[in-house]
Amino acid sequence: MNHQTFSWEKYKQTPIIGILRGESINNLERMMQAYEKAGFSSIEITMNTDGVEEQIRFLSEKFPKLNVGAGTVCSLQDVSKAVDAGAQFIVTPIINKEVIVKCKELNLPIFAGAFTPSEIYAAWELGVDAVKLFPNMLGLQYIKEIMAPLDTIKLVPTGGVHQGNIKEYFDLGVYGVGMGSALFPKELRVEGQEEALYHHLLDLKKQISNVSI
Repeated sequence: MNHQTFSWEKYKQTPIIGILRGESINNLERMMQAYEKAGFSSIEITMNTDGVEEQIRFLSEKFPKLNVGAGTVCSLQDVSKAVDAGAQFIVTPIINKEVIVKCKELNLPIFAGAFTPSEIYAAWELGVDAVKLFPNMLGLQYIKEIMAPLDTIKLVPTGGVHQGNIKEYFDLGVYGVGMGSALFPKELRVEGQEEALYHHLLDLKKQISNVSI
């Protein structure tokens, strides 16, 4: 088990959580080299990825400067597997009180998924570090409407965030965003595209160069 802890300082410098599902170890290594080089710090591997424990363990050991976490965590069993593999943070698509309580006991940062105002508030009351809006189907206007009455809750929209609108999300005051295919386009995940991926990531990061959370 990796005993490194999540670095909030690094997260706040680049408050984007990259999301990867179903990649090979070889692809992961190439992609994370570009990811780290471009200045990103947090990556999650979803629990429904084949060999997820091996991948989390590999990234934690190979890239010790990254925050490596587990996504799609839905049960205490998932938490146990993720922690044993060395995950430094947890992301869920749902509100599971047992999972949240366990993460708090372990002092493990948790970004719990919610959608409606009641779900968002319930997750926050349970003590999550931030609420992942999952899925973010309603876009910027929904975020704006939510943040008006619930302005003290840290929100991390996930889904629908891309280079063309990412700055608008941060202008609204979100605590971060989660990104998958927009961060790692399919055509740039393959061998030989490392330099192109690096420049894509660098261009995206520049969109939030002055962000402060």
